[in-house]
Amino acid sequence: MTEVPPKDAPSGLGSPQISFEFFPPKTPEMERNLWDTIKRLAPLHPGFVSVTYGAGGSTRERTHATIARILAETELTPAAHLTCVSASRGEIDDIVDRYHDIGVRHIVALRGDPPGGIGTPYVTHPDGYRSSADLVEGIRTRHPDIEVSVSAYPEKHPESADFDADIDVLKAKVDAGAARAITQVFFDNDLYFRYLDRVRARGIDIPIVPGIMPMHNFKQARAFVTRAGTSVPDWLAQKFDGLDDDPETRKLVAATVAAGQVQKLRKRGVDRFHFYTMNRADLVFAISHLLGLRPGGAQKAA
Repeated sequence: MTEVPPKDAPSGLGSPQISFEFFPPKTPEMERNLWDTIKRLAPLHPGFVSVTYGAGGSTRERTHATIARILAETELTPAAHLTCVSASRGEIDDIVDRYHDIGVRHIVALRGDPPGGIGTPYVTHPDGYRSSADLVEGIRTRHPDIEVSVSAYPEKHPESADFDADIDVLKAKVDAGAARAITQVFFDNDLYFRYLDRVRARGIDIPIVPGIMPMHNFKQARAFVTRAGTSVPDWLAQKFDGLDDDPETRKLVAATVAAGQVQKLRKRGVDRFHFYTMNRADLVFAISHLLGLRPGGAQKAA
């Protein structure tokens, strides 16, 4: 199993393409931390940076304010997350229009988690978009110049009956106009390559960008990702065993694990990476450095 499609693995190992995910801050202190992180990572020239959107639109205005500030104060290309949850089609269209008006040309379109949390029933808004594919189509119809990214699940979405049904959903999103898919976090690279084989066999040729999460706090991260259907291998848990009260060593282990995963993906031809930063720069910056990326655009062989 190797990554061979030209959109994912250009011939030769040139400079990798990276992107970062942030979440909108809740407090002045968190805002300062976010902007310290952005200033640290911006010189690596990511292809784009995405900003998440809370369940039920709970961070709608904070997401918009963060995106607007990125546009105004940096040279980064922001991608706004948007979901279908708890909003009418008209409300979502208005949000898309607002983003377009301030210069946003990239949206990460998601169905979104149920307002009651993962594991509770999902109920569509009676006047809303019915699915992420419908949302993609709505965005692309309304503003054809907006690029749309979507999600992908190497271990399948928790609500999908099986992999075939899950890939049916991805195919619908691609048919609606999605330009790339960003994966849910995974820790076993074979899961990614097996998923990629399934996706390519269905004729889906958009980039399937691996989502990478350095686990700054293993226990918190494990609880978060397992709720979303990601498996955490025993070998990974063992690497953090005994480090609950040792954040410095935990950080070193987290960087080593994530860097090893990325470098192994790279050796198999993967050339795009999306980092879930958790609004922290240190580990992501170090991993990018190991990939050969340098501030100011100078690249070194990885």
